[in-house]
Amino acid sequence: MNIPKFHTKDFTVLVASMLPMAILVNYFLYCHAYFSSLSQFIITTLVSFAFFGGGFLTYGFVAILLRNRFPHDRQVFKRLMICLSIFFLMSAVYISLLLLAYDYFNFYGYEYLDRDYFRAYSTLITLNIFLTFLNEGIYRFEKFKVTLTENEQLKKEYMHSRLLGLKSQMNPHFLFNSLNSLSSLIHEDADKAEEFLDHMSKVYRYLLRTNEEKLVPIETELSFIRSYFFLLKSRYKDALELDIDVSPDRMEQLAPPLTLQMIVENAINQNAISRLKPLKIKVTDASKGIQVINTIQPKMTSIHSNAEIEENINNKYRLLCGCEILIKEDPEQRAIWLPVMVNREKYPA
Repeated sequence: MNIPKFHTKDFTVLVASMLPMAILVNYFLYCHAYFSSLSQFIITTLVSFAFFGGGFLTYGFVAILLRNRFPHDRQVFKRLMICLSIFFLMSAVYISLLLLAYDYFNFYGYEYLDRDYFRAYSTLITLNIFLTFLNEGIYRFEKFKVTLTENEQLKKEYMHSRLLGLKSQMNPHFLFNSLNSLSSLIHEDADKAEEFLDHMSKVYRYLLRTNEEKLVPIETELSFIRSYFFLLKSRYKDALELDIDVSPDRMEQLAPPLTLQMIVENAINQNAISRLKPLKIKVTDASKGIQVINTIQPKMTSIHSNAEIEENINNKYRLLCGCEILIKEDPEQRAIWLPVMVNREKYPA
């Protein structure tokens, strides 16, 4: 049976609080007679501990429901006040049931007294207040530790992403091909060479500028991919096609930098490219995101980098927004759906 937990220390808090509570309440009810018999001490303590332990689990269930109902930090005070109000009412019922049961069964000679009720109830609501704030503190501390861990993991994934992205930009082959294309253009078409150099500078400027960014606007990412594609187009000519059809409403939304570049580069690595059968790549709107589609025309010897690239992108999205990319593939084309984010403040910096 999977019992809902408010935090990972629930059992420790239960034993550390409910056992002393059981001993204290029994002392209120029996006074010195409580310690006069070992059997009475053990049995009454176990019975009341089981009773209060069940109550603790019930309180925890209520607290979890309220936390799910009021999850935001700005709602903490409201949630705690509602929680304590409910706990005070529940405590009144629990103490009544315990004392009436003791009296009804004449448990070790106990007879109900009003003063016992008020002493036990006062003790329980005091414990309610203490435990409510203690549990909230433990929960928030554990949440803080998880956030720190996720931020560290995100930094690692981000740096790994940059390394993957920079492989194509900074390796000698890409640089050599770019410079070779530029050299040819200088002799053939000076204006085109100037345009090529402008796009090349934009590509490297983007890589340096996004060094510390976890998210960038879609408009910025698309501008980069156009410049990056211009360099590729100079090399592959009519063997490579790119179509970008993203609505203006998407432009201010956010995505991890270099995501599109990694997908485009991977598509080029995985597929044969020729003028007779050009590789077609399309970036378009999709439900709550954008979609990158490429035709499938496998190479005879393919570079098996799909899994590494996609897992890296997936890890970034899991950490940033708790979501994943979706991949659909048929014999003709491969489509990758990428979520987009609206508010930068909601995600780790």
